[in-house]
Amino acid sequence: MSGATLARVEAHVFRTPIAEPVRTSFGTMTERAAVFVRVEDSDGARGWGEIWCNFPNAAAEHRALLFADIVAPRALGRSLDDPVGLWGEIDRALLVLRVQSGDAGALSAAAAGLDLALHDLRARKRGLPLWRALGGTDDAPVAVYASGLNPGRAAYDTVGRMRAAGYRAFKIKVGFGEETDLGSLRPVAAELQEGERLMVDANQGWDLRTACAMAPKLAEFGLGWIEEPLMADRPLSEWTQVAAVAPARLAAGENLRGAGPFQEAIDSGLFGVIQPDAAKWGGHSGCLPVARAALAAGRTFCPHFLGGGIGLLHSLHLLAAVRGPGMLEVDANPNPLREGILQDVFSVRDGRVSLPGGQGLGLEPDIKPLLTLRSLHIERRA
Repeated sequence: MSGATLARVEAHVFRTPIAEPVRTSFGTMTERAAVFVRVEDSDGARGWGEIWCNFPNAAAEHRALLFADIVAPRALGRSLDDPVGLWGEIDRALLVLRVQSGDAGALSAAAAGLDLALHDLRARKRGLPLWRALGGTDDAPVAVYASGLNPGRAAYDTVGRMRAAGYRAFKIKVGFGEETDLGSLRPVAAELQEGERLMVDANQGWDLRTACAMAPKLAEFGLGWIEEPLMADRPLSEWTQVAAVAPARLAAGENLRGAGPFQEAIDSGLFGVIQPDAAKWGGHSGCLPVARAALAAGRTFCPHFLGGGIGLLHSLHLLAAVRGPGMLEVDANPNPLREGILQDVFSVRDGRVSLPGGQGLGLEPDIKPLLTLRSLHIERRA
């Protein structure tokens, strides 16, 4: 690298209404938001990242301000030769503030967005696609699955739509009561085609008693995994009880923060699928070691993501860098803040997506068509 320093950062917050709300066991999204960040070094090289702000999306502007006023000042003017070391330093510097502010998740996401952008910048300067800069060696297409499927008839209809779009695996939201959950799954499971897979996501919506009662009732569906049947912070003793009666692997990780909690989850043997979200905690610097540790322990690494187009591309490159049997999570719900960024770069065929060509993320995001949706723009310089 050139010894360049971080000269400039920007945060762009976008909001857009959606025709059909996205339902989860903990709440409903009636609009979509995204926080895109752009960084520039003293040589003029640029990189892009995304800060997780999916729910509640009222916090999007707040996270952009944390990025600009708390996280970025710790990086502006600093050398970018070692983004992993820089992220680790910032992460440690935020330890006290996470406790003091009670805003641990938002601060972690703000730092993650910066890290993603710095890795994109570094890959572009090296003339490499991001997945290769992260250590990947295989450019084969990556397996994907359609996520965020609303309960009820909507699940059946969305599976049909996503199947026609090339998807071969589907994850349905549960946690809405036994009748609704089983009613969502049965029509879909009855018409699964050869080679297709079905998973469920309770979004932390069950307590221990409910999870232990519901899990055995899911046996008829041949599920690939059961995601977050408990709140992420429940003790391993409770997860052990659920795992004992679950007919499929347990999956979790999107709501964990820190290398220690992830290693504990991996070592416990309770989770067959490990799902860090690189825009929520850790960026590539934090999540890449988690992914490698999961694979080394025989677990499946499936990065979590449900946001805008920039974060989705980062998730794709992260999975491509480590490979394994995992799949890329792709939100099945229409989102202009995803489609408007990706354009024709992201195309699914027979359950897989090809890696974009070019350096870094593989495209230069064009936010100009989205400017009518922008609610906040912040810039900071060294």
